[in-house]
Amino acid sequence: MKALILYSSRDGQTHAIASYIASELKEKCSCDVIDLVHAEHVDLKNYDQVMIGASIRYGHFNPVLDKFVEKHEQTLNQMPSAFFGVNLTARKAEKRTPQTNAYVRKFLLATSWKPALCAVFAGALRYPRYRWFDKVMIQLIMRMTGGETDTRKEVEYTDWEQVAKFAEDFGQISYKKSH
Repeated sequence: MKALILYSSRDGQTHAIASYIASELKEKCSCDVIDLVHAEHVDLKNYDQVMIGASIRYGHFNPVLDKFVEKHEQTLNQMPSAFFGVNLTARKAEKRTPQTNAYVRKFLLATSWKPALCAVFAGALRYPRYRWFDKVMIQLIMRMTGGETDTRKEVEYTDWEQVAKFAEDFGQISYKKSH
């Protein structure tokens, strides 16, 4: 079995999640982990299953996500596939499902790709790493939503047990499909 995990990451947390999922799957299959920015020539037919993860910044996924999915939606719909979104809104448990997370829900409603599995993971807040503008804007958003505003802090909200369970579930859909 061979899996492809594509990701779009702005500050590295989505890449970290994608890499963690690949490590969780290593017993069941080999995984390639590729940035969506560099995936334009990837042939999905070389894989048994595909997972795509993308992060939100200022309310939007990177446009590369929509372009890739639109180009490959037929192939994606014919194989075991999964999607996960990463955002700071998901730091609140009630915003951590595809049904309750506005960004992921909107994406899924707008695309004709129908992944077999979907998840939403909380990201990380890395104030010291942000450029000045991003730091100020994210601090403003966090102030409005009751989040961390101390710009000296880094806070990781990702629930790694949730990520591990998603990886396990993804391994099961591929296993069922191939046996």
